[in-house]
Amino acid sequence: MKAPSPNWPAVTAAVLAFSLTFGCSDSRNLGSSSPHGLLPVDERNPIILVNDGVYDNWQGEYAILLASSGGPRLVGIAVGTSPNLTNIMDNVEGWRSLVNAARDSGISDLPDPSASLGAKLVRPANGQISATKANHSEGADMIVRLSRKFSLPYRPLVVVTGGRLTDVADAYLMDPTVADRTVVVSSMGSVTDTGAAMTDPNGEMDPWADLIVTTHFRFVQVSAFYDQLLDVPASRFSELPDNPFGKWIMAKQPGIWDLAKAADQVAVLSVGLPSFALAVDRVSVAGTVAADATTGPQLLTDPEGTAWLVKRCAAAQAGEFFWKALHALPGSAPAH
Repeated sequence: MKAPSPNWPAVTAAVLAFSLTFGCSDSRNLGSSSPHGLLPVDERNPIILVNDGVYDNWQGEYAILLASSGGPRLVGIAVGTSPNLTNIMDNVEGWRSLVNAARDSGISDLPDPSASLGAKLVRPANGQISATKANHSEGADMIVRLSRKFSLPYRPLVVVTGGRLTDVADAYLMDPTVADRTVVVSSMGSVTDTGAAMTDPNGEMDPWADLIVTTHFRFVQVSAFYDQLLDVPASRFSELPDNPFGKWIMAKQPGIWDLAKAADQVAVLSVGLPSFALAVDRVSVAGTVAADATTGPQLLTDPEGTAWLVKRCAAAQAGEFFWKALHALPGSAPAH
């Protein structure tokens, strides 16, 4: 666990209030450290973010605020592309601007965002995962390397994704033991009558990678979204801190995507605020993925399933935490 940041006392009470809302009914095989919520990981696990662009949602801001307030330590940021955000340089520069704004506002211990170039994985002719050609991408290397550095038997590294699962699957192809050291928590897909579909958002981008990840990793699909436009309404601009981080948020707000399923931050919130995930089912992976598939495998409700599905979230807690944590940062006096 990382050393507490200087502003720990100011925010700890707010974070713990969220964290203690739910207890845990079983240990989920994580040794002597029981999870604080309904998922197998919580605010004590270190995390890596894997995403494409930074401007469409608040995933990065939430991860930084959680890390600065006693939540999950942010140890890596892997930045790739997607069909909607194809320019890797623009994507990386956006993330770097966010991190620099946070650092210039007194938030320390943040990693440098790194570009990760890796094409969508191709299903081999024999349909065997072991025959898949690896990309050996920078993001996959980061996952393998940081899992060796930060993972503990009872507290694995969490890979939090808001895009395609290519880098995560690629990490497995490079080093299958990485699955023993990590849990993958992904914002994607939709809830169905029988479980969930790995479809848009994000699940449709690399179906073969979806199959690899759900087959070999401890996997959490978060398909509980909310209206992210409510997180930072223009009516609250006067409450933003008068520092580079506050100015970054104000400048970014008009470009936030107005889509019902665009809130990639639900994955990091499910880890960092244990009371955020309100309804969680165990699910199992059904079937395989064809060469021309446009979605990943189905996830079927199964009490003995090896994966988890977040079906409902405490949306109001997201914005409440955002503003409490933001106002507790050093030099957070709002501009008037």
